[in-house]
Amino acid sequence: MDEIVNKVAKSPLKQIDLEEIYPKEEIAVFDMKPMLFQEMILREKDFRVALREFDFSVFDGKLVAIHCSIDAIVPTWAYMLVATYLHSHAIDFIFGDKDDMIKYYLKAEIDKINKEDWTDAKIVVKGCGDKNLDAFAYVELTKKLQPVVSSIMYGEPCSTVPVFKQKKKA
Repeated sequence: MDEIVNKVAKSPLKQIDLEEIYPKEEIAVFDMKPMLFQEMILREKDFRVALREFDFSVFDGKLVAIHCSIDAIVPTWAYMLVATYLHSHAIDFIFGDKDDMIKYYLKAEIDKINKEDWTDAKIVVKGCGDKNLDAFAYVELTKKLQPVVSSIMYGEPCSTVPVFKQKKKA
């Protein structure tokens, strides 16, 4: 009987799974709405008091998105002020919503990739998984690695969609 050979395992393909760099920390949202007068207007004195009285320890060890869930005029300095309180509690924080935080985090992790480790590699970017990854991360990864890899494919090693193939050098 012929030996079964795992051609995928023996192939020169390198797989990248973006779920491996997905944030493991909890993502929390700091909504400015409850700190506004009648949930519509920011009054500086009241806002500062509300921030001083707020228990920011609820954000310890978390990634935090700062935003306002209603259409109110919130001055830029107010977001800056919230950032000063989060600084000693959150792992990291941004202005935006939860999806923005995920994009920011994934972009930061993709930026850490050493392109030289992928020189002339044939890569497969894993396409299926448990996380609902936005196309943003796939585009950022492609942008980062396209200049150095020989090819980029999407999917699973046994069933891929070609995305990019380096032209042969003359």
